[in-house]
Formats: sequence, structure tokens, C-alpha cells
Amino acid sequence: MDKDFAFLKEIAMKLARDTTISDYVRYGHVACALMTDKGNVYTGVSINAKCGIGFCAEHAAIADMLKAGETKIIKLVSASDKEVVPPCGRCREFIRQINNDNFNTRVLINGFEAKTIRELLPYSWSMEKL
Repeated sequence: MDKDFAFLKEIAMKLARDTTISDYVRYGHVACALMTDKGNVYTGVSINAKCGIGFCAEHAAIADMLKAGETKIIKLVSASDKEVVPPCGRCREFIRQINNDNFNTRVLINGFEAKTIRELLPYSWSMEKL
């Protein structure tokens, strides 16, 4: 694992703190740290609420990145406090749609192996458009 992934993994695992704040909401069971092509790091945590309300940590990190006017993600790590977890399919597609170059985003899928979004979405519905 390269030093960037090690750094992002450390950040994500520190931010991942599964916390219940009410009978309806818990947050932080997954955290995400991503690095842009400019070398900036953005983070987010998951929020789960009753009735299917909430969002993934990757969405929160991407929102943080978009506030800064950036769209190109080069590396991304999502994790619980115990292990790296790959982004769900919805997040993979969201990453891809933010910037066409994000097909090349490298994602740590376990503690030692990275794959590109293109590898994780081999049959994207929009491939013919790229």
C-alpha cells in the first residue's frame, strides 16, 4: 500500500465512530477520506436514519470536495473503525458521474489492494458516452 493510501486509511479509520444520537439516527459507522488531483484531502461520515433517510460517507466527502470547487478524485478510502470497506454500487456510480476522469480513481478495496472505479463498474450504463 502506498503512503497516500496509508494516510487516507488512517484518517478514515479515526473518523469512523459508530454513534447513536437518537432513537432514529446513527452516524459514523463508515468514514471516507479522498484525495483530489490537487493533493487536497476531503472527508465524510455516513448518516443512517429511520425510513431510509441518510447517506454514505463517500457522498459526504464528495460534498465537502465540491464546496471547494474540486471534482477529480485520484484516491479514496472508506473504512469502519476496524477495516477498509469498498464503496457500495451507488457510491461507485456517484464518484464516476462527478467527473468522467473519476473512472480512473483508485479505491482501496481491502487493507492492501486498490482497484479503479472502471474496474469496479465494468459495465457502466453510460460507457458508450465516454
